[in-house]
Amino acid sequence: MTSVLQFSFAPVAGHSRRRQRIHASADRQALFSRIAPVYDNLNDVLSLGQHRIWKRMAVDWSGAKQGSKVLDLCCGSGDLAFLLSQKVGLDGQVIGLDFSREQLVIALSRQKAHSKACYCNLKWVEGDALDLPFSDSYFDAITMGYGLRNVIDKYKAMKEVYRVLKPGSKASILDFNKSTDELGASIQGWMIDNIVVPVAAGYGLSKEYQYLKSSIQGFLTGQELEHIALKAGFSSAKHYKVGGGLMGNLVATR
Repeated sequence: MTSVLQFSFAPVAGHSRRRQRIHASADRQALFSRIAPVYDNLNDVLSLGQHRIWKRMAVDWSGAKQGSKVLDLCCGSGDLAFLLSQKVGLDGQVIGLDFSREQLVIALSRQKAHSKACYCNLKWVEGDALDLPFSDSYFDAITMGYGLRNVIDKYKAMKEVYRVLKPGSKASILDFNKSTDELGASIQGWMIDNIVVPVAAGYGLSKEYQYLKSSIQGFLTGQELEHIALKAGFSSAKHYKVGGGLMGNLVATR
C-alpha cells in the first residue's frame, strides 16, 4: 500500500454535493484555530494525561476493527484518528474531519512526524459536521471527541452521523458529562473556574477557555443524548459516565 499523506479540502467518497459554509459560529471556529498550537499540551496538563485513557475507551466502544473504514468527526489534532489508524491497520481507512484548518495542519504534521506504517491509511478533510461530504452507509464506525457540544444543531449532526454509518455499525461520542445533580455540576464548575481557566491563562488563553463552562451548561445530559440519538434513527443508544462522572461517552448503534 502506497504511503501517501493527503490533506483534502473537497468532498470525497464520490459524493457530489458542493461543500457548503461551515455551520459553526465564526467566533467558535476562530477560537479553535487560536488554541490549536497548544491544544494537545493543555489537554495533557488539564486532565493529568487521563484524556488519553478516555479516548482509547471511545475508540474501543466504536467497534472499529482490522480493515474497517472509519470517520473521526471533529477530529481536531487527530488523537482519536491516530488510535483508530492502529485499530484498522493497513487494510483499513481513517478519515479525520474538522472545520478548523489550523487543527488539521497540526494533525497532518503529527502524521508526517511519526513513522508507523499504519498512518498511511489516514486522510484529513476540512468539512462541516452538519453536511458531511460522504455517501450514505459509507463507514463501519464513527468517533467524535469533544465535538458534538460545539455544533449548533446537535440533532442534525446526529442525523448526519446516522446517514453515513452502515447498518449495525456504531458511533462513539466522547465529551464532557453534563451532570444532573447539583453537587456534580458545582464541582465541575469550580474546577473550570479555579483550575482550567487559570492554567489556560498561563498559555495566554484564559478568555478562550472561559467558554467551556457555558458550553457544558448548554449541552445535553446523558439521557437527552440517548433520546436525540434514538430520534435520529439509531436502534439503540447508551450513555456511559467516565472520568468520575466528569466525562461521558454516548454509544449509538445504527
